[in-house]
Amino acid sequence: MPRRVVATPAALALIERLTAQHGPLKFHQSGGCCDGSAPMCYPDGEFIVDESGANDVELGEIGGCAFYIGRAQFEAWRHTQLIIDVVPGRGGMFSLEGPEGVRFLTRSRVFTQAELDELANATPG
Repeated sequence: MPRRVVATPAALALIERLTAQHGPLKFHQSGGCCDGSAPMCYPDGEFIVDESGANDVELGEIGGCAFYIGRAQFEAWRHTQLIIDVVPGRGGMFSLEGPEGVRFLTRSRVFTQAELDELANATPG
């Protein structure tokens, strides 16, 4: 089964460092408000997601952390795999990686038709 969200080795290393500093983490793909359209990293429990699936969709996990996206954004991006990476620079001011001098970045690739067919029965919500 294709994964809807994956992370690069650099992102996984940063997640490991942040987990050591802050404990369990949770990600939410921002919908573009204050911090643009960026993957946001929070201590688990400090950002409330709608786990019913009505407003947020759990895409999977990266580095042992749940990864969510807003329902409307999922509908627009459902044909793509999100690839979470790390790049130098300042990211979202609410995301935990800010003081590290790097930021999480979402890259993506379009699923193949075969992957879309496989995901059709397992699509969230």
